[in-house]
Amino acid sequence: MLPQILIIEDDTDLQKFLRDLLTQHNFSVKTASTAASALRVLEQAAADLILLDLTLPDMPGESLFSQIRIQYPDTAIIMLTAKDKTQDKVQGLQRGADDYITKPFAPEELIARIQVRLRKDDNNNTQLKLANLVFDTKTMEVKRNGKTISLTPQEFKLLEYLLRNKGTVLTREMILNRIWMYSPDVETRVVDVYIGYLRKKIDSGQKKKLIRSKRGFGYFVGD
Repeated sequence: MLPQILIIEDDTDLQKFLRDLLTQHNFSVKTASTAASALRVLEQAAADLILLDLTLPDMPGESLFSQIRIQYPDTAIIMLTAKDKTQDKVQGLQRGADDYITKPFAPEELIARIQVRLRKDDNNNTQLKLANLVFDTKTMEVKRNGKTISLTPQEFKLLEYLLRNKGTVLTREMILNRIWMYSPDVETRVVDVYIGYLRKKIDSGQKKKLIRSKRGFGYFVGD
C-alpha cells in the first residue's frame, strides 16, 4: 500500500506542483485548500504524513496543527511555509512538528525529508491503519476518527487479525482457528456474533463501513 500524504495548501499552483511531484515518487496524495476541508479529508481516511502550510484562509495553520495533533497524535506533520525566520522555525518544532521546511524549497530535498520521516515511522510502527481507523498493537488502543473505542480482549484479537489481512476474505473456520484455537465448545456461529459486536463498535454511525462480508465465504475489512 502506498504511503498516504495529505497536502494542506491554499496556493492552487503550488498544491498541483506538490501533488504531481509526490505522485511521481509513488505516494498516494490527497489535497485540501482550507482547514475545514483538511479535517473532512482526515475524517474519511487517516494520513501517514501531512504537509501543512501555515497560511490558510479560514484558520491559522498553527491552530490547525494543534487540532490535528490532538485528534491524530501519531500522524507525521511537516510544516511547509514561507515563514523563514529562525524564531518561526524554533516555534514550529517546539509545537511538535516533525520537520519544518521553508519556501522556496528544493523538490529533491522535500522528497528526501518525507522519505526519512516515513522510514522513522516504519521502524517504530506498532500501528495498523485502515481509512480513519487506527489500532495501536503496543498500547492495545483503537481509535476511529480520533475517538477511542473500547473493545474486549477477543474483539481486539479479531480486529487485529482482520486488519493484518485487510482485503482478504477470511472464512469462519480460519477465524475460529486463529482466535478460538478450535476450542471444542465453540461453534462457528460465535464468529458471526463477534463480527456483529465489532460492527456495532467500529462502523455504527460511520458513513464508510469497514467490516464487510462475502456471502457464503466469510469476512474482511477494506476501505
